[in-house]
Amino acid sequence: MNKGKLTAYIKDESKRLGFLSCGISQAGFLEEEAPRLESWLNKNYHGEMAYMANHFDKRLDPRLLVEGAKSVVALLLNYYPDQKQNSSSYKISKYAYGTDYHFVIKDKLKSLLNSIREQVGTVNGRVFVDSAPVLDKAWAAKSGLGWIGKNANLITQKVGSFYFIAELILDVELEYDSPTTDHCGTCTACIDSCPTQAIVAPYVVDGSKCISYYTIELKNAIPQEVSGQFDDWMFGCDVCQDVCPWNRFSKPHQEPLFTPDSRLLEFSKRDWEELTEEVFNEIFKKSAVKRTKYQGLKRNIDFLK
Repeated sequence: MNKGKLTAYIKDESKRLGFLSCGISQAGFLEEEAPRLESWLNKNYHGEMAYMANHFDKRLDPRLLVEGAKSVVALLLNYYPDQKQNSSSYKISKYAYGTDYHFVIKDKLKSLLNSIREQVGTVNGRVFVDSAPVLDKAWAAKSGLGWIGKNANLITQKVGSFYFIAELILDVELEYDSPTTDHCGTCTACIDSCPTQAIVAPYVVDGSKCISYYTIELKNAIPQEVSGQFDDWMFGCDVCQDVCPWNRFSKPHQEPLFTPDSRLLEFSKRDWEELTEEVFNEIFKKSAVKRTKYQGLKRNIDFLK
């Protein structure tokens, strides 16, 4: 199978598996991202996320992750829900409504890799879902799937930004896509709306000021100086995406595993405040929310009360 036919096959197969879109880049060193990442780390915008400073070289060059890597296949998977939480409740980021995306996407990626191997034989490749030193947004942008917006999220015309990004790094040559252009224009909705002013400049987010950081990554007590700024977010935050004009084009996902427990949608603030560890384990049995553990979510709720 020549590289043109294999490229078309990979894109067709990704659609069959439920991915929103697929773009492909030549594996190589991310020259433009290197100084940006170094500056971001030097300013300590990663806060207590020490892992962000690890494997600096690997983050910038996929050939250090997969021997003989020639292509990076970037994929998007929609998670925009058709139902939202009770509007007067404490809030959970929409990406965490259903089954933990790591498991859902990894299964799809492994199926895609197996399909490629069935077509061409031995292929050296690895799947990546937000848990290894890969600059997901940079590769998705390089592969033409969208542009990195002023809120530092990947944004796509016609579908917005409520999707997961994943990669398949392969040692086969494919046909490569071209980056798209930036369509943020003069809009500053995300910057103006961030409850904690975490977007410190267009395209630059101080991760250590983000509500998602405080409610998920930070293991110690949430500092009192940000009290009253969380807009009732108890796990993650969607404000910079909710206000983005491009997300008016978001359409509900078609992934059954992302369907939430009905209690997550129905619970009031009082229900969350009275949450027991047993009910927490039932509702979030396979959810990304388990990352905070019961005590972490209770800490966040107590901070919001």
